[in-house]
Amino acid sequence: MSFASLPIEQRIPNLLRHCTFEQLKQVHGFLISSSLAQHPALPSLCIRRAAELGKTEHAELIFFSSNPPHILQWNALIRGCFQSGQHKKALNLFHEMLQRGLTPNEFTYSDIFASCGALEECEIGKKAHCRALKAGFDLIPLVAISLFNLYAASSSLVDARKMFDGFSMKAIGLWNKMMSLYVGIGDILSARKLFDEMPERDVVSWNTMLSGYVRVKQVDKAKNLFQEMPERNVFSCTVMVGAIADTGDLIGARRLFDEIPERNVVSWNCMLSAYTRRGRFKQALDLFLQMQSFGILPDGFTFVSALTACAHLGDLKTGKWIHWHLIGNWLCFGAIVGTALMEMYAKCGDIDSAFRIFIKTAKKDVFCWNVMIKALAIHGRGNDAFQLFASMRKEKLQLNDFTLMSVLFACSHGGLVEQGRQIFESMEREFMIKPRIEHYGCLIDLLCRANRLEEAYQVVKEMPYRPDILVWGALLGGCRARNDTTFAEKVMEMIQDVDENGSGVYSIMSNMYAASNQWSEAQRTRERINDRRIWKTPGCSSVIDASAI
Repeated sequence: MSFASLPIEQRIPNLLRHCTFEQLKQVHGFLISSSLAQHPALPSLCIRRAAELGKTEHAELIFFSSNPPHILQWNALIRGCFQSGQHKKALNLFHEMLQRGLTPNEFTYSDIFASCGALEECEIGKKAHCRALKAGFDLIPLVAISLFNLYAASSSLVDARKMFDGFSMKAIGLWNKMMSLYVGIGDILSARKLFDEMPERDVVSWNTMLSGYVRVKQVDKAKNLFQEMPERNVFSCTVMVGAIADTGDLIGARRLFDEIPERNVVSWNCMLSAYTRRGRFKQALDLFLQMQSFGILPDGFTFVSALTACAHLGDLKTGKWIHWHLIGNWLCFGAIVGTALMEMYAKCGDIDSAFRIFIKTAKKDVFCWNVMIKALAIHGRGNDAFQLFASMRKEKLQLNDFTLMSVLFACSHGGLVEQGRQIFESMEREFMIKPRIEHYGCLIDLLCRANRLEEAYQVVKEMPYRPDILVWGALLGGCRARNDTTFAEKVMEMIQDVDENGSGVYSIMSNMYAASNQWSEAQRTRERINDRRIWKTPGCSSVIDASAI
């Protein structure tokens, strides 16, 4: 029998499943005029469809036109609210249903538990669970699955496991979900025990266990499991690429990456990120250009890695090419790509373009502000950086220790001594941030640059941290600015106890002796570098071959 030849009451459910709101109103009008509305099933479908379309008021209009509403109509309105994301309203309807003395059925409980899970309302869900238990609905698979999902979404692992153990027949998806809950909290032993107990496994089972080992940095076990996998997909391989790269074996990670038969953008991003995190910026940029030749569409994470590589290489030309030819309207990617663009321009010397990007970025996060403040300071625009900090405070953003470090750096490089001291002294009192040794280092550098060497030394003596090589280096820099070799020698005596590599401070001291024509002292200081086996990182420059771009 064709669909057209079916009775109208049998055709209406299919029509309502895909109709627009205007069509829904026509169908409902027909039901009223033809007396089909007296049957509770058809109006309940109208209620559900109206709620699914987001027309809750119209759904309630149909609902309350029934006197009294049938259980089917209560369920339809609750289901519609759940499916349209109005979870709170679904719970309110359930409460009202109980107040009216109505008895929910398995379909009611299934949607209520799903709404509780979406809202992570575990306590409300537990109360509903007690009602379902008394009514005997908790044994019905539809309800039990919803309960399991509720406890899983609410991170109530003990309750989720009780529900899991209560299933006489467990689908493979249920095993996988229970295992992923253990992986999510880092309980790899329980996850592995469950994995070994599974009567059958699919690729999701293997990937979940693999992700668990990688999550807790058990890379050797991850490698062994990866070798045992009967079937691997792009997810499996990408997870292993990241795990191998995290151990520092970029060659092994790249070898596996090249073996992935069908790489997606996540795979490329994983390898790109591995290169940038390990400081292999040239390899990252080469890989990004290779990605373009394969026709892979980049996303925001791709651009962040590529722009980070450009920033550290000082490759403004490639950075501009990525900006104008690939990203285009970067605003659609949000603050993450905007901040990467800003940092690229700033590190490549184009601070004006960086500031234009900053102004255009709509929803700036704290990191975005921090980067711009630091960039302005590095480019000698300390006053602009300080004004930006004042604007940031007006925005009522939650400042962090990096914000204060950036503004102290700006004050140091802009000669804003009093402003810098005031900010440092107000860190704990006003911003509730305890100064770290890096903040003390910025303050000491600020005072030394202002030729207030004695004050800086007093800060070193009073700070609650053991001075590191950077602190002593800042103090020694102040001695060099004043050409005070006596004070510098005093500082050098205290540096002897520092275990860190301090080639820079010995070079400063040697140059100070040389500037004072104390050549023998300069030579002895240089010899100390060899005697103490202190290494000095040689300077280097990068040259970009424009023909290769």
